[in-house]
Amino acid sequence: MNAVIRGVAKTAIHRHGMEVVGFLDGFEGLIEKRFLFLDHARVSGILTMGGTILGTSNRANPFKRLVIDEGAVKEADASDDCLQLYGDLRLEALICVGGDGTMAIADRLSRKGARIVGVPKTIDKDVMETETTFGFDSARAVATDAIDKLHTTAQSHHRVMVVEVMGRNAGWLALESGIAGGGDVVVIPEIPFDIEAIIGAVRKRSLYGKRFSIVVVAEGAKSVGGEQVFQHSPGGGVQQPRLGGVGRLIAEQIEKHPEMECRVTILGHLQRGGPPTPCDRLLATQFAVKAVELAANQQFNHMVAQKGGRLVPVPLERVAGKQRRVPLDSPLIEAALALGMHLGAD
Repeated sequence: MNAVIRGVAKTAIHRHGMEVVGFLDGFEGLIEKRFLFLDHARVSGILTMGGTILGTSNRANPFKRLVIDEGAVKEADASDDCLQLYGDLRLEALICVGGDGTMAIADRLSRKGARIVGVPKTIDKDVMETETTFGFDSARAVATDAIDKLHTTAQSHHRVMVVEVMGRNAGWLALESGIAGGGDVVVIPEIPFDIEAIIGAVRKRSLYGKRFSIVVVAEGAKSVGGEQVFQHSPGGGVQQPRLGGVGRLIAEQIEKHPEMECRVTILGHLQRGGPPTPCDRLLATQFAVKAVELAANQQFNHMVAQKGGRLVPVPLERVAGKQRRVPLDSPLIEAALALGMHLGAD
């Protein structure tokens, strides 16, 4: 995020002589009128920093703002207030950075008159119309490094190691880190798993003298005929369902067989932290420059996308409310199967 903030601000200031406003915590800042002006000094030195100097929120939705009314939590439409602030600040454009949810909100705001340019950001790589999103490479590097490290202890202690990674409803992160890290079984949402097939794959490795196995599981995976697994969210307030726990479920089933000792590692938000990789810094910077170019050329209500290695604008309406998932004929799946990896189902 910081690479994009820096790229947008510096390009807008140096190339186009624009002023740049940053809203704190994403749409929440737009709703609550919390913002600051981004000058050269404020964005200097943030390229290598993980996270975002502006903050972010995956809950704030101008069309469904949560409010307390007579002791009850209700949804209210604050989009008109957002557009009022948009007008009061005399904004030329609003650059929205985020995943499919952000793009859906941005599309709705554009239909109410806001001039929007979208930039795809998510570690899940599930935004439609773009081959990749910034954030994905950094998360993939963290997940791959974790799988590399677990190989050592799995091999030494003759254990089955289950690694749960993020990705929501798409298996890109699990599949690519699983291949890069040498996983033996990779379970993704696009292919419902059969626990007996997974156990059979682990047993088969044992018969060939491999006394350990690495099972990489996407958080959104589900069994054949089953449902996704969600965490319980402790505490008060309004809670959104959170995926997580399918790795433990698979491990419990594996450990019912006494000859298999199993451990679970859930990477969680480790995948979101730390400095971004050089690849993500470059991609985010290029996305930012292109986004400002679209705004300067008044090519609004489009998202910057990567296609065939080039950055191109695509209409927001083709992105909003959709998710890009791993196709079953993906070359990645073909490569995994060619290597002898098991994908959790017969």
